[in-house]
This record gives sequence, structure tokens and C-alpha cells, in this order.
Amino acid sequence: MILDYDAERIEPRTISDLERLVSKGEGLKIEFKFKAKHPDKIIREMVAFANTSGGMLFLGVDDDGGIPGVPFADEEEYVMVREIEKGISPKLTYSIERVKLPKEREVLIFHFKESEDKPHKVLEEGNQRVYVREADKTIQASKEIREILKGLKKNKSLRFAYGDKERMLMNHLKEHKSITLNKFAKLANIPLKQASRTLILMVLTNVLNYRAMEEDDLFFPV
Repeated sequence: MILDYDAERIEPRTISDLERLVSKGEGLKIEFKFKAKHPDKIIREMVAFANTSGGMLFLGVDDDGGIPGVPFADEEEYVMVREIEKGISPKLTYSIERVKLPKEREVLIFHFKESEDKPHKVLEEGNQRVYVREADKTIQASKEIREILKGLKKNKSLRFAYGDKERMLMNHLKEHKSITLNKFAKLANIPLKQASRTLILMVLTNVLNYRAMEEDDLFFPV
């Protein structure tokens, strides 16, 4: 059985091209995987690329940059394509590149552009989780980042008026550079829900930017 997906195959690179790419190491747009042993976890990285700024996932490359390749590339590709189709919503657009190595091994490169249909979600144990990329890490998105991604997708013209809490926040950021949701709520003496809405709106109106973190996201001036 061959699964269908929205992908045009890219012309193969040489091994030298592959080595130059891999030599850059893992980062915001590059992730290495040895093989498709845990496809349900690998798709988190793919979703994170699509929800952030795009990227490439290399299958058949060690974490330390070694390039052993995979011996049965057709099987590895089938496993990943099947997991992408059943485990990600909405449907993800991507392309696959294959680089041939000696001894009948290959490296699969999955290419993802920043999606216009984000946030993409991974279906896990009955839940839908959103992931984003920060440096070389894939992070589960907070409620605030999920709402920001939804708002960016809507592309609406938003406005807000500066009140006391917004002035207090911007004065704080002049000295401290960044702030978390919890710190802002305490600073302004407002409920977390109200603080969350304010930060989301200020990001969507290009007053603030954000950095996804494993614990507390950071918000800072644009």
C-alpha cells in the first residue's frame, strides 16, 4: 500500500551536499533522527517546524552528526508517511528527499515550510497537542502560544488601548527586558486569565514578541 501525500520529490543531492548540511548540526531548522523507531514522537518535530519557521528532519543521521543512513529506506518512509497522515491535524504539506549512500543505504530528508494553516496538532492519547521549535528543541506550546498561532492565522487587524497595566508592563520591560505570564499577573495585580489575554493581544498587535520555553514563556518588546 502506498500512502498519498502533498509532496513533490526533490532532485537528490550528492553525499558531499548532505555532509555540508549535517555539519551545521541540529538547530532551529534542522533535526537528526537515527531511524523511524518512534514515529509517534518524531512527528512532534515535524509539527514544530511547520508551526514555527519550517525546517528539515534527517532520517538516518545520528545526534552527533554521523551519517549511517537507513538500510530499508522504502520501509522507513512508509512508516513515517503513515504516521504523518494519521497523527497530525490539520493535514501537513511536506516533501521528501532521498540521498543514496554506499552499501545500499539512504538518508531521508523531510522538508517542511512554515505553514499558513497553523497551529498543526499531534494527536496523542486522545489529546491534541501543539509543538513549536525553539533553538534546537521542540517544545509543547502553552495556551498563550496556541492562541497566538491561531490569531496569526486569522490575520485580522487588531487594536488595543494602553491602560495602566500595559504602561506598567512596558515600564517594567525597559529595565528587565522580558517577563513571564505569572510575573505580569503579579506585577499588575490582575487574574492570570486577564494577563494572558493582554499578552496575547500585545503580541498579535506587534507590540511584544515571545520565546517559547519548557516552563514559562518569555515576552519582550519587538
